[in-house]
Amino acid sequence: MLSAVARYKQLLSSALARYFPHTTAYLRAEREAAQPRKPARKQSKKKSTGNKKASGRKTDSGKPGPAGIYPGTRLKVEDAQVQAMRERVAQAVNARLIGAPSDEQWAMILCRAPLARIFAGAGSGKSSTLVLRVVFLLCHLEVDPKRLTVISFTNASCHELRERLQRLLDFWHYPHDARQCVRTFHAAMATLAKEHLGNPRWFEQLDDPCDEPDNPLTGGRLRPAQQRLLKQAYQNAYAEDARFRVLTHRLLKLPAPEEPPKGKAKAPLDTCKLPGEFAALPLFELLHGQIDFAESLGIRLDRLDVKALGCSTRERDFIEAMQRFHQHFSALLQSQGLISFNGAFAQLSERLQNADNGKPGPALLALSHLLIDEFQDISPQIVLWLQAVHRRLHAAGERISLMAIGDDWQSIYGWRGSSPELFIDFDRHFPSRGRSKSSTLLLGTNYRSIEPVIRDGEKVLAEVHNKQAKTCVAAKAMQPGDHGVRLIQRFDLASDLPALLKEITAQCQHVSQRANADRTAVLLLSRRNEPLQQVRAQLDKALSVRAMTIHRAKGLQAEVAIILDDCLPVEKHPLRNAFYAHCGFFAGSYDQAMQDEARRLAYVAITRGVSRVLWYTRKAQGATQCLAASRPIAQASG
Repeated sequence: MLSAVARYKQLLSSALARYFPHTTAYLRAEREAAQPRKPARKQSKKKSTGNKKASGRKTDSGKPGPAGIYPGTRLKVEDAQVQAMRERVAQAVNARLIGAPSDEQWAMILCRAPLARIFAGAGSGKSSTLVLRVVFLLCHLEVDPKRLTVISFTNASCHELRERLQRLLDFWHYPHDARQCVRTFHAAMATLAKEHLGNPRWFEQLDDPCDEPDNPLTGGRLRPAQQRLLKQAYQNAYAEDARFRVLTHRLLKLPAPEEPPKGKAKAPLDTCKLPGEFAALPLFELLHGQIDFAESLGIRLDRLDVKALGCSTRERDFIEAMQRFHQHFSALLQSQGLISFNGAFAQLSERLQNADNGKPGPALLALSHLLIDEFQDISPQIVLWLQAVHRRLHAAGERISLMAIGDDWQSIYGWRGSSPELFIDFDRHFPSRGRSKSSTLLLGTNYRSIEPVIRDGEKVLAEVHNKQAKTCVAAKAMQPGDHGVRLIQRFDLASDLPALLKEITAQCQHVSQRANADRTAVLLLSRRNEPLQQVRAQLDKALSVRAMTIHRAKGLQAEVAIILDDCLPVEKHPLRNAFYAHCGFFAGSYDQAMQDEARRLAYVAITRGVSRVLWYTRKAQGATQCLAASRPIAQASG
């Protein structure tokens, strides 16, 4: 816990940043430049099996990294342009289209750095600030809309940003139609693939009518068409590859297969439970899931030396099975004119690295000036793709810029290959030319939650190993009856559901009598769908309640957040630990990353609440344990 003096210093620093943003940014940059760099990690004695043609300085992992390509000089911004932007924004504020930006938000809107990193805390108004930044670039700095792309996390968030942006542009009678410049990573990549990979069809979009690729992080289980294709690849591998048959029987703990098989060998469809995974799955699904994870870390399975990995014989058997299955899966995709998102990212990164200096096409030029939201949720594979894109544009003599907006405290997709380390180590992955560094700004004012909610959210992050130190300030005043997290232990959904339903109804009644309450009374949250489904089945449909997983609720809010979660300890995952160590992007293990992510998931859940948070759990452990030490504990009663 912070001492009173340390907390006072952080609050004072935040205040100075809000009122003197330019001076603060300059002093911060000077301070960071004077700090010694972290000592390089020990390099592996094994030779890298990655692309030998990659050039540039060595990263801390010992693998080739990008040479500095972002200019150290600031963007040319005239005082008249700044004044015109402020006047336009004042008009929109008077028309009640937007709220008046704070000083720290103005620092982001008017940022003059070609390479910038914005730490935007929960409830800090980053979406509206991002929209105004785009307006400033398009309408006052006259950036060509065909050379600017805003990357948002999902198609739904892209739609919201497009509508906000177009509403402002229409209000000011600007001629731009900016809706096409807001994309997901996968939609932007798909457009580029049309130029370089022959307009492929996507494996992830089989049985999906959506025209524009969405972020697969938001997807659920495999659809029937995807399962059929995976099962076919699995059967092909089993029938044609004797070694794969042996590995399959080992992994499924079956007797050794008969060799040679009588007739066409039929692949067993038994399920397999991998240490660290939540459930047993058919082997072809399990193989595909781990292939997807490895590729998201930038690992090329066809170049991976299994013997070089520090793992047990069983993990090595599984990885070898992954490689052999992946060969047959890739061949099957190619025969049907399909490609996976991961495969396209890898192919595009390699082609852009090896391309000559010819004139870039429209899809590549559209990525010249990038503003990326939710940057904390990108994966190493996306980093490699972004590096290749901007290195190629730089080599062609194009002006480039990158603004990354995110919050490492809300990074919750590590199980799909994402990591906040990539945001924290931003300057290592996206270096400027010379000795310049990115401009780092903070949106530290929380306009959503009251202070006790914010402080409780910060408490659950106390033991997170790798995080950006910051203190958020509450803008919303407390009212009588408001509180932070109220912990209810010894809760069992089967027996205590009636009491929970009664509490939800009472909270909805409380919110209905509250002035200026959020339009959603209660947000019911859990890591898993099963408890939510049980509650939904008996919940009064007339109540203002939304029930969803914590992952899907990121970005949402309600007057009251109710959390159903046991904070179970993380199970060790030897296979993914081996992939983490091999990829060279991370300082710690996958297991440690998942322990930290459980805390960040708790933070995301808590900070969905505006004025009250209730947390139901069997017993205090993990994130709830640190909360239990500082408050009286209620017990559930049926």
